[in-house]
Amino acid sequence: QVQLVESGGGLVQPGGSLRLSCVVRGNIGYVHPTEWHRQAPGQEREMVATITRGGRTNYADSAKGRFTISRDNVANTLYLQMDSLKPDDTAVYYCYAPAHTVEQRDFWGQGTRVTVSS
Repeated sequence: QVQLVESGGGLVQPGGSLRLSCVVRGNIGYVHPTEWHRQAPGQEREMVATITRGGRTNYADSAKGRFTISRDNVANTLYLQMDSLKPDDTAVYYCYAPAHTVEQRDFWGQGTRVTVSS
C-alpha cells in the first residue's frame, strides 16, 4: 500500500554531482522520509544523512561537507544533493521513514543506484 520511491541515481564521474529524491506513494499520513542510507557492494548498510521535519540535519563523517539533505514538507519529499562525488560513494541509496510511535511502522525505499566511475 505505502511505498517509498527513490530516483535520481545514475553514473557520474568523480567530482560530479547528483541529486536524489524520495517520494511517498500511498495514503498513510504518518509516513515522512527523513533519512538516507546507502549500501556499497559487499558492505553493510550505513546511514548517510538525516533531517527532522523542522530542518535539523545530521551527516555521516564521510558525507559531511559534500552532501546536503533537505525536505519539502509540503510535498513530503526528501532530497539528497551529492557533490564532489568519489568512487567510494558508489552504492545503492535508500530513503527511510522512521516510525514515530511504537504503534506505527517504518518504511524503506527500494533504492536507487549511484555509480561514481571514470
